[in-house]
Amino acid sequence: MSTTVVDVWGPVAPGARSSFPPAPEPHDEWALAGGTAWVYYSPLNRRQLIRPVILSDGFSSGSSNLDQLWHGLEENGDFRFISELHATGRDVIILGYDDRTASITANADTAIDCIRRTIAERVGRSRLVVGGFSMGGLVTRYALAKMEQDPMLPDHETSLYLSYDTPHHGAWLPVALQAFTHFATDKWGDAPGVGPVLRQFSGLLNSPAAKQMARWHIEKAGDTPEQASERLAFLQALDELGGWPRNVRRIGVANGVDTGTGNGVKADATAVRCNGETLTDTWLKTQAQGEQEVARLQKAGEDPVSVRTSGLPDIDGAPGGLFTAPSPAGDPGSFGLAALLMGLLGNEVDPDVITTSCFIPSISAVAAGEISDQKALYQPITPDGSELDAFLCAGRNEGHTTMTEELGAWIVNEIVSGE
Repeated sequence: MSTTVVDVWGPVAPGARSSFPPAPEPHDEWALAGGTAWVYYSPLNRRQLIRPVILSDGFSSGSSNLDQLWHGLEENGDFRFISELHATGRDVIILGYDDRTASITANADTAIDCIRRTIAERVGRSRLVVGGFSMGGLVTRYALAKMEQDPMLPDHETSLYLSYDTPHHGAWLPVALQAFTHFATDKWGDAPGVGPVLRQFSGLLNSPAAKQMARWHIEKAGDTPEQASERLAFLQALDELGGWPRNVRRIGVANGVDTGTGNGVKADATAVRCNGETLTDTWLKTQAQGEQEVARLQKAGEDPVSVRTSGLPDIDGAPGGLFTAPSPAGDPGSFGLAALLMGLLGNEVDPDVITTSCFIPSISAVAAGEISDQKALYQPITPDGSELDAFLCAGRNEGHTTMTEELGAWIVNEIVSGE
């Protein structure tokens, strides 16, 4: 299974250079307020913008990386998404941001700028297709809704909105992993080598965008997991805009199944454990219902810190897009990331690591239920249960935002048939 993703975390080391091959030179490049749009005209349109499709980047560190985006859309999976859109006469505009950790509402203003520029550059009157991957789906959802409700903004002239494994009802990152990241940053954030890596991950978890997406968030190891105030404010702002753009057809796909079948990760299992130079009998567990100790964190020579949760669902094993985090060591997954960090801190990690977990539950990606609801997480998804007009879930639980023929071809067909 291919698990390299478009947009999750980016390079582990701050300032690390992209390991992806260079993307083809865009036909045009637009400097936007807060971002950049890379324009690739369809060969059928003789370098004119005739039938535009805007695809937004999502969450990661720093600014958008065109090479990484192109790789994810064209070369990562078994479906060449941009080429297939080009073959139907669609022009592709890849929308990137100067800061992918900035608030969703701030980057939505960049998306609005991109939509306005697209309309200005378009030849003819074909309506737009606008959407995005992961957080990019939330950014464009908010942008289109704002353009409909704000009388100072022009008509978005969009007929179709699409989202690709977008956390419409929230994303999940294990509380145990969040706690370990903040704990390790507090203890070794100033250490040479590993310190910048720890600070980067801790900072990402506490960034505005991450707080807005995470259904359960903690700012430091001892906090009670809950929705951050930034998330509550974003949800209220979205609700004030009507929740969704209304004058478009809304479609979406999930990288998880719709059958209710989980990914095989068992609840309350030890996901990763280590001992060594800096950590003593430190372990993280997968999430379970009820009262649970999800992590034991102990710096060598100090008292242990116990991390506890209450009332959360068995969500690590839920159907949905799997967490992957590109790094020099590959794609370690959520708990695999913890194992990587433990190793960097000079410890020996037990070999039986549960590497990954659910990241975007299927019911979140297709807006079909609350991810805090244990029953809803594991029950089949029906068409009438979704807030989308049409959706498709994958035939298996696979890496978040993985481009597959199954999902990519369905989207292309929806775009073509919607004319």
